[in-house]
Amino acid sequence: MKGNTLTETLDYAFVKSFLLDLAAHVMQRKDDLNRLDAECGDGDFGVGMHVAFQLVQQVVVRSTGRDIGALLKDVGRAISSSAGGASGPLFGTLFTEAGRAVEGRSEIELASLESMFRRALQGICQRGGANVGDKTLVDALEPATVSLGESARGGIDLRCALGKAAEAARLGSESTGRLIARQGKAKYLGEQTLGHEDPGAHVIALLFGTLVDRYGAQSIPS
Repeated sequence: MKGNTLTETLDYAFVKSFLLDLAAHVMQRKDDLNRLDAECGDGDFGVGMHVAFQLVQQVVVRSTGRDIGALLKDVGRAISSSAGGASGPLFGTLFTEAGRAVEGRSEIELASLESMFRRALQGICQRGGANVGDKTLVDALEPATVSLGESARGGIDLRCALGKAAEAARLGSESTGRLIARQGKAKYLGEQTLGHEDPGAHVIALLFGTLVDRYGAQSIPS
């Protein structure tokens, strides 16, 4: 491909750039994430994510090689070891399981992306016991994953597929404001959680939005 045509695969360098972008965005939103968490929990989610993604930055900058799966697993382990409460294990599981789905791969296509997030979703649901409607990150991750699968089966190009998945994640995250929490500490607040977006779901929407933005910024030199 020449000029500014975007590829239908994502390589190791792309994944590194995406992870660095995501880390920067999460850290920049520390106060916003704390505010969201204060409405449904302890108010320290942003701090935990900031610490975790600082470490992610270090891991990604130091990473070498071409194995996307290994990189994602390293990121998952970093998050699991640094973020407190339930957020560390859950977001760590997301990246660790996504990495296991593409072990040994130096490039991934749309079907591989769907496999990554499908495996991540399964791991998170098994670990936390959450389902759609429980007001957790699953409310954003599941519709985005379903969207990727539908796009892959429909032969949709990668740019459009990523855009659809990001929109599904955004709408899923926003939907948590209409839900009563049924998982985690927030469930003890009951109806007080109505009207407030789940911070974990918000990060999932941010993840997919960052993926779209990073892909759009990529081009192939002539």
